[in-house]
Amino acid sequence: MLKLPHTTSCFVCGLNNPIGLKLDLETDGTIVRARFVPRPEHVGFRETVHGGLVSTVLDEAMVWAIGVRTKRFSYCAELGVRFLQPVRPNAEFVVVGELVSDRRGKLFEARAELRNSRDDLHATATGKYLPIKGDLQSALLDDFDESGENFFKGENGPTE
Repeated sequence: MLKLPHTTSCFVCGLNNPIGLKLDLETDGTIVRARFVPRPEHVGFRETVHGGLVSTVLDEAMVWAIGVRTKRFSYCAELGVRFLQPVRPNAEFVVVGELVSDRRGKLFEARAELRNSRDDLHATATGKYLPIKGDLQSALLDDFDESGENFFKGENGPTE
């Protein structure tokens, strides 16, 4: 697995966001995964991590999976999440995301899942994503703490 770069400001993968999750994402070129250990301050109901935070982590895995496969940033246009069992703070989880379809670079579909250390499935997600175009994509590269150019430059890269 190849380690993916961090951004500076992102809530999920940003290294300099003081309240961020600072996830370390990695890829094999097809899927993206990260270890996630929610903290007690991430709960909604007692001892249950807020569903919005779980959704955010699933979304992040899908965005990166799309980026790895298409060399483009995208943003979520539609997100569906199915919560199968509670996500508890201080437990270790793994999120995995993958690109399901690329509709000629105009719409990307992805899926993700969150499993605990015993491989029990806690949540799944599907999403539809729209590519970020041209100058905005180039500007986003400036937010990387490490070089992101290897991942986001190519035939569909930031010059489009």
